[in-house]
Amino acid sequence: MVCARRTDHEVLDLIVAVAAADERIRAAVLAGSRANPAVVPDRYQDFDVAYLVADVQPFRDNPEWVRQRFGEPSILQMPEAMRWPDGGDLFTYLMIFPDGHRIDLSFQASLAAYLRDGEPAIVLLDKDDGHGLVPPLPEPTDAVWHITPPSPLWYFSCCNNFWWCLGNVGKGIVRDELPYALQMLNTVVRPELHDMISWYVGATHGFGVSVGKWGKWFKRYLPPDLYGRYLATISPADPDTLWTSMLAMADLFHDLALVVAADRRLPYRQDEEDGMRRYLSWLRGSINEDRA
Repeated sequence: MVCARRTDHEVLDLIVAVAAADERIRAAVLAGSRANPAVVPDRYQDFDVAYLVADVQPFRDNPEWVRQRFGEPSILQMPEAMRWPDGGDLFTYLMIFPDGHRIDLSFQASLAAYLRDGEPAIVLLDKDDGHGLVPPLPEPTDAVWHITPPSPLWYFSCCNNFWWCLGNVGKGIVRDELPYALQMLNTVVRPELHDMISWYVGATHGFGVSVGKWGKWFKRYLPPDLYGRYLATISPADPDTLWTSMLAMADLFHDLALVVAADRRLPYRQDEEDGMRRYLSWLRGSINEDRA
């Protein structure tokens, strides 16, 4: 049962108050989407918070400490205490509370691993006034996630791997090994498509934008027809539908790759695509032969 929802300010005040009340916690830093000025706020945003401490050990695998200060979460995860326990200078509590708020709270001795490559962050509390565990932080921007134009090698590698691995998807379908086919399509081939979509967005909107983690903002930047074609690449585990979705992915990749090639003044290796399409046609023909 969801209880009355606290305001964002109430949650932030609680985060700061907990840090202020414990002398061992020297600073509190907010990162993630709430520190990113390019993100449109909504009610589903997490509070990604780091508490800076000289010694992480007292806070390691100590959920009772968290419960006493933040309340009883609906579900709690401690990644560093799970399958492969980590004894390093980091310990994290991921918490979703009955009012729907989520706090991802980490205890760490350094921000180095937390803020990689200039990720945006905001200092909520610094008891040492910049002379302790918190280094000077730049003005928060989302520049670290902006799309990077592909080098010729990256572009050619993306195209080659996309077409090559479609053959593996096709073999999985004709062998009726659908778990393998779906895994290959979605964990190997789709990331190549995502890269090409990102470069297409860069070519058509400029490279000073971000499409978000795993392409969550594709809809913002793709024309409705292309976004609809992307959605058509998502398939249930049915051999015929999966084959249709795979070919839809191939057609979409082709069109995007040509735009990116023109923008980057790179040749597109049509012969590789043609070779794979012939192979896929042969594979599909073998299905019909087996059914005959």
